[in-house]
Amino acid sequence: MRRLGFTLALCGLAAAPLAVVAQEGRFAAADADRNGVLSRAEVQRRLPRLASRFDEIDRNRDGNLSPEELRARAGAGGGRAGEGGFAEHFRRADADGDGALTRAEAEEALPRLGAKFDRIDANRDERLTADELRRYFDARRAARGKSGEKAP
Repeated sequence: MRRLGFTLALCGLAAAPLAVVAQEGRFAAADADRNGVLSRAEVQRRLPRLASRFDEIDRNRDGNLSPEELRARAGAGGGRAGEGGFAEHFRRADADGDGALTRAEAEEALPRLGAKFDRIDANRDERLTADELRRYFDARRAARGKSGEKAP
C-alpha cells in the first residue's frame, strides 16, 4: 500500500499544476497583461486548477502570484501529499540520497515507474533525475492532449 501511495503521489505531483506553472513558458502564457505577476483573474481564466489555491500561494497577500511564490510552492511539492510533495517522495525513494533514482530504487519504492525506467531514463545513464521524470510526465500529458489517447 505504501508503494502504491508513493507511485500515485509521484505521478500526481509530476503533473501538478503548481509545478507546471513554475515553468517560464506557462507563466508567461498566463500573464495576459505582461506585468510579471498573475492576478486572480488571470489564474482563474488561464490556470483554473490553480485558482482554488490562490490565497494559499499568495504568501505576501498582495493579490498576485509572483514567479517566486509559484516556485516556492512548487518546490514544496505543489501543495499535494503534505508539505514535502514531489520533492519529498523523490527523496524518500532515493535511498542513497544521491539525487537520482537507480533502477533498484525505482523498482523498490515506485514499481510502476521502475517498470518504465528505460523510457524515462532519457540520457541512458541508469539513473532517473527529477528533471527526467518531469520531462517524461510533460511528454505524456502532451501526447494525451494532442491525440486524446493514453500515452505510453
